[in-house]
Order: sequence, then C-alpha cells, then structure tokens
Amino acid sequence: MNHCSKSSYTGRFAPSPTGPLHFGSLIAGLASFLDARANQGRWLVRMEDIDRPRCIEGMDVSILDCLAAHGLTWDGDVRYQSAQLSDYDEVLQTLSAQKALYACQCTRKQIKASGGVYPGTCRELNLPPEGNALRLKCDQPVTTFTDQLLGPVEINDPHALEDTVLRRRDGLHSYNLVVVVDDIAQGVNHIVRGSDLLTTTAAHLTLYRQLGAQPPLYAHIPVAATSSGRKLSKQNHARPLDNNRALQNLQHALSFLGFSDIAENHSTISALLSAAIAAWQYNKIPKRHEIIVDGAESTYHNAPES
Repeated sequence: MNHCSKSSYTGRFAPSPTGPLHFGSLIAGLASFLDARANQGRWLVRMEDIDRPRCIEGMDVSILDCLAAHGLTWDGDVRYQSAQLSDYDEVLQTLSAQKALYACQCTRKQIKASGGVYPGTCRELNLPPEGNALRLKCDQPVTTFTDQLLGPVEINDPHALEDTVLRRRDGLHSYNLVVVVDDIAQGVNHIVRGSDLLTTTAAHLTLYRQLGAQPPLYAHIPVAATSSGRKLSKQNHARPLDNNRALQNLQHALSFLGFSDIAENHSTISALLSAAIAAWQYNKIPKRHEIIVDGAESTYHNAPES
C-alpha cells in the first residue's frame, strides 16, 4: 500500500459536466478513490465546468448520482469552477505582477500554419490583454518528475513545453490555469489520473513553480481505448455508464486496473470496494499508456439503440 500519514492525503476526481460518465471516467474516478481511501485520505469531487459553452444543463447532478450509485462517496462540498472566477483572475494578476504573462493575438489556425507549436510570436509585442489570449512565459519549463506509478518521467513534447495559454482569446480561463489554482486552493497533494494527461503535467509543474507552490504527487494510469490512440471520451461517443449495472461496472474497472482477483469474489458494491481498498497498490496496475477495451464501450462503433 502507498502509505502516508493519515491526515495528510487529499485526492480528487474532477469530471466535466459536458456529458455522462463512461467506462474511462469510472476507471479514473475509481483509481483516484481507492488511492485516497487506502491512504486514509480525503477524496474530493470537483466539477470542471469552466468551459461553459460545452456544459450540459443538469449533467453535474447526473454525474454525482452516477458516482453515488457506484459507491464512490466524496468528502466535503463539490467545488464548481464556474463559481471561482475571481480566484483565477487573482492568480492572473499575480502572474502579471511577476511579469510572467503576456497577451497573444495568434489564432489556432495561424499557429497550425506555422508548424503547430507556438513559437512565442507575441512575447515582446506588449499587446493589450483585452480580446487576446494570455500566455505564461515558460523560459525554463519543468520537464522531469517522478510519477508514483511510472517512475522517472521526462517530457519532451514541444506542445507541452510552449508558453501555456492561461486565458483564452474569448475570455474563458484555460484548463491548465484552473486545474492548478483549484488543486492549490483545495490542498490537493495526490493526483491519480489518465496517462492522456501525462505530458500536460509539464505545464502544470511549471505553473506551480512560478506560483511558489508545492506540486502534488502524480500517478498516471492507463486510459481505456477502443483502438490504438482512440481513448474512450465523450467526443468519441463513449457509452454512458448504466447505474443499474454498477457492481459489474466496478468489477470491469478493477480488472482493467489489474485487480481481477478482487473483482470476481464479491457480490455487493460495499464489499467489493472494501476489498479493493485493502488490496490497492500501484505495482499491480499495468504500466501502459492505454489498454484496448471492447469496441462496444463506444456507441460510435454501434448502431444507435432504439
């Protein structure tokens, strides 16, 4: 077991209310939950609803109901990013005072046309922040860290090391800003998440360093994919979880994570989760970026159900 002192561990699961939870979400949520509970830690749930145009009315309630149906009970209140805008603006002001921010007028299309990686075009132009994106100057990005599951990681993806957008041109705060600000605000110090976010960790660690904040420990688990490079996601029409099959869903997710011996032997959700918490250890989880699952997990591969 990955022991730390009883009061010190705070983990979290942060779904976006842009669609229902699916098998990929359950794997990430379950792994995060089990790691927190195995370390007698707190497990928080946060709604990543910062991208308001993509959020679906009532989906947050659906997600919370789904977690509860699967026995994944959280501690404290659910934090909604849409209610924390002043926190994000305050951090942008701090970074601006540190001369670590600059305004950028480049569009995605322009960046794509110049090779796909942002070359720092607007760094010295002193553009006004209004109507432009705000980027963090990443002069010395953090490129290495020790992952709790994968061991030493070195990130050399140029996209992850470019000057990070912290506020978009449309005025919305970016994921890379809000995730760090939220985790600092909530005292999150252990993050278990999908390996699709592995390279993004460089941008997050760079921002932690700029803010003088202690970064969390990260563990990146395999993502579920229906074919190589095609992870289960809302965009890929992943099949929503059926709350009436919660026990089977959890058994399936535990098998995916390397705990098939636990998955088969319990007939109630509470017994299954108790056994999984007791057995939880990183060295049983496959050290892989993705694991291929049945194509039926994505409705993209199937005719719509009548």
